[in-house]
Amino acid sequence: MVEMPQPQLKENHTLSCAFAVAGVMITLVIYGFLQEKIMAGEYGTGDNKEKFTFSIFLVFCNRITTSTISGAVLLATNKSVNPVAPIYKYCGVSITNIISTTCQYEALKFVSFPVQTLAKCAKMIPVMVWGTVIMQKRYYVKDYSLAVFVTIGCSLFILNQPMINTEKSKRESTVRGVSLMLGYLGFDGFTSTFQDKLFKGYEMEIQNQIFFTTTCSCFISLCWLIFHGKFIPAIDFMFRHPDCFFDATVLSCVATASQFFISYTIRHFGALTFAIVMTTKQLVSIVLSCIYFSHPLDRMQWLGGAIVFGSLYTKNLLRNKPQGLPTNAQ
Repeated sequence: MVEMPQPQLKENHTLSCAFAVAGVMITLVIYGFLQEKIMAGEYGTGDNKEKFTFSIFLVFCNRITTSTISGAVLLATNKSVNPVAPIYKYCGVSITNIISTTCQYEALKFVSFPVQTLAKCAKMIPVMVWGTVIMQKRYYVKDYSLAVFVTIGCSLFILNQPMINTEKSKRESTVRGVSLMLGYLGFDGFTSTFQDKLFKGYEMEIQNQIFFTTTCSCFISLCWLIFHGKFIPAIDFMFRHPDCFFDATVLSCVATASQFFISYTIRHFGALTFAIVMTTKQLVSIVLSCIYFSHPLDRMQWLGGAIVFGSLYTKNLLRNKPQGLPTNAQ
């Protein structure tokens, strides 16, 4: 049997990685903009302006859209619609994903986008903690060093963003906002790590996990809305503010696309690689904001960017050298 040349394998791996990174970053940059617009903005005109307060309804819209599309993909490709793993394991991913997403939406009521972005930069740390606890992964000094340097670099960049006003600065430092972001980090890190465990433990297709996970999420979020009497008021808000309905629809579409890219990244490159992509995405979001709104970058921000991308570039160089290590150590 003729083996495929090594350069060809390396090129395919690079293209796959570039595809995953671009997909995750583009969809989530749009997703971040829309979620802030919906949760922190107001709808209506004049004295009739209202804030959208039904964060769990957005979760429901996102998940029902994703469930529908992933189910259609399974049927169109003639793949099995039977669960590969026990249903309770899909539900476990669903519950933590709902909690983390809700914390993320709710936090925007108390903290600004830059502060939330700063918190997300620390996502690599909980992923490594959960990876050690759940999957018994062994991370080496270079892995922990990368996580620390990337977090420091992003922190330097974002902390040097000028605050808009004193009132907003006070609101950003509230205990509730910080608690919500800590909840987001912890549950989101668990979600991606447990997804990684399901992929490796059951050899399931991406569409299969997305379909059953989001279907469980639909049921759970709908029950929550009905039980708390929020479903009808949320629908009524959408009817009264069609522009909010449009934003929520686009949000659901990009959220669906991001789920496929996220699952693809975790399936082929692991939860830690996904965390690195997400951390870089936070930095890119701020850079694009600075370019679009003509915000100059100071020396500390340039230093922060250099630390982040320098750390990632160093990791790639080290990865190309033969290590003789277990595959789950990456």
